Amino acid sequence: MKPDFHRKVHCVLGLPFDLLDEEEAIERVRESARSGRPCFFSTPNLSFATAVQRDAALRDSVIRSDMSVPDGMPLIWAARIMGVPTKGRVAGSSMFERLWHRPKPATQPLKVFFFGGADGVAARASEAINGNLKGVRCVGFESPGFGSVEAMSGDDLIGRINASGADFIVVSIGVAKGQAWIERNRERLGAPVISYLGAVVNFVAGNVQRAPRAFQRLGLEWLWRIKEEPTLWRRYANDGRSYLGLLAGSVIPYRWNAMWHTPAQSQLASASVQLVQEGSRWTLRIGGCWDARNVDKLRPWLGQAADVQGPLHIDLSECRWADSEVIALISLLWAFRQTLSWECRVSAVQPRLLRMIRCCRADYLLNPVPPTAAHTLVLEKK
Repeated sequence: MKPDFHRKVHCVLGLPFDLLDEEEAIERVRESARSGRPCFFSTPNLSFATAVQRDAALRDSVIRSDMSVPDGMPLIWAARIMGVPTKGRVAGSSMFERLWHRPKPATQPLKVFFFGGADGVAARASEAINGNLKGVRCVGFESPGFGSVEAMSGDDLIGRINASGADFIVVSIGVAKGQAWIERNRERLGAPVISYLGAVVNFVAGNVQRAPRAFQRLGLEWLWRIKEEPTLWRRYANDGRSYLGLLAGSVIPYRWNAMWHTPAQSQLASASVQLVQEGSRWTLRIGGCWDARNVDKLRPWLGQAADVQGPLHIDLSECRWADSEVIALISLLWAFRQTLSWECRVSAVQPRLLRMIRCCRADYLLNPVPPTAAHTLVLEKK
């Protein structure tokens, strides 16, 4: 599905994050369920964000999401240090809890399907929801065990999920496998809303108690989770060390560069963009200085570049500045071109802009996506 380049989205630690608060994110889920418009949403937390630094497939699954929100105070703190606007933490567990416990609507409740969880956990979660029927009704569950993504993607299993008539599929089979399963099957699944929400099935079933709100507000939910699941301490210790390294090596340098080099309003007027065809190759030339103040001028050009058929070269040789929002939007284009198997490369990056890209942990933009022999999706040129 083509990205929405009108999203207010910023790149933090290599991932795009939408500028949404919890209520806005919930409303987007409800609207997608009502309209049938697909919404694959991701809720990265700190463990997620550190894992993507070494797992390109996991990272790309978040970039290709229709919505991405920060489920973790360390990510909010990183964004604030960078000077990136944020509306606060949007926890996937809180979103689900509010969807479930909202007053029973006049229309049918949101129909949810649980995919994953240990044996018996999803069944208990289903009983808990349907025994306290409000804004959500459980219409089915599957506990596929510990097989491969391929083994969990058979026609019979996908058919059972679709036959449930679910509006919302909650995936809980491990973050990397869960995101990969969604990416593999999202076009085959009938439910408009789908997300990996690993802990939700345990919270709903009562297997694990969620941290009190005071812990959540202070960013100490990890401490409560260790109390509930002591084996998590090693993972959180490793995540903490990685986070400190990301702060020192990327987050603080981004803020330093932004403080000293952000262009004046007068410099934004010279920003330019062109999309030209040169033989079988297309080139998107982005020149001048770009940030949140003039990014709306760039959005329609990115949409056109997404539609072109053939290899795409994003030429930044004349681009002197881009902030986290511009870098995030370019990453959406880059990841979408991957799904079409068309070559996409970003090149000729000036040193100051290169520093900003690296501080956003978006170095992947500089690696070309090779074409494949067969192209199955043909798009109309604009």
